[in-house]
Amino acid sequence: MTGTPLAARLARADALPGATELREATYELLRCGPGDRALDVGCGGGRAVAELCARGVRAVGADRDPSMLAIARELAPAPEFVEADVLRLPFPDGEFRGYRADKVLHELADPAAAVAEARRVLAPGGRVVLCGQDWDTLVLDSDRPALTRAIVHARADAIAGPRVARQYRTLLVDAGFAEIAVEVRTLVDTDGSLLPLLDGLAAAARTAGVATGGQVDGWLAEQSARAAAGRFFLAVPIFVASATVPSTVDDQ
Repeated sequence: MTGTPLAARLARADALPGATELREATYELLRCGPGDRALDVGCGGGRAVAELCARGVRAVGADRDPSMLAIARELAPAPEFVEADVLRLPFPDGEFRGYRADKVLHELADPAAAVAEARRVLAPGGRVVLCGQDWDTLVLDSDRPALTRAIVHARADAIAGPRVARQYRTLLVDAGFAEIAVEVRTLVDTDGSLLPLLDGLAAAARTAGVATGGQVDGWLAEQSARAAAGRFFLAVPIFVASATVPSTVDDQ
């Protein structure tokens, strides 16, 4: 399984400069210690679950994609992984001390329902951490800035919630969380590790008709040439929001 294209793509993303530090920052924000039960929704390949378990946390990974869970179980066979919908989690009220959702909410038509579900499964005093990019703010160096802007926005418009990251604070307020904090951390790729990401942008641009096939092909060729010449630059600002479930009514 570790030799599949999907596993290779996950490994490239994990190896990006700043990716490890970003994951570790989300663990610190969870404030979960040994023995605490924490849920990682949209767990993907299970890297975060494995790393949380290494800290002594009783981490559970949930994902709706069986192929992702297969990779996760190979990476970390001991922890618990479940196939589940983030809007209908198969856990009782107050089951967890921590809830983590990394690059998940932008895929949902109703992110508010997911945040409400996070509140339900968290115990009083429990912590939620939401992490993800605003798809309008991918920063890519190019000799064709207007075309790049059109392509980035075409990809954003093809996503259910491309700008949900800028809404994290409001979603947490509306769900009744307290101690809400938001920060931004930026992942930077200068060696072309994320070139495959541009294929998705290009496909969306073709579908939306924002550029001709020749223009899109030329744009991709330019980025490949930049990577080969050491001139590639892609920055992805990642928004990280954290909050606490009030312990009492007075805390709200």
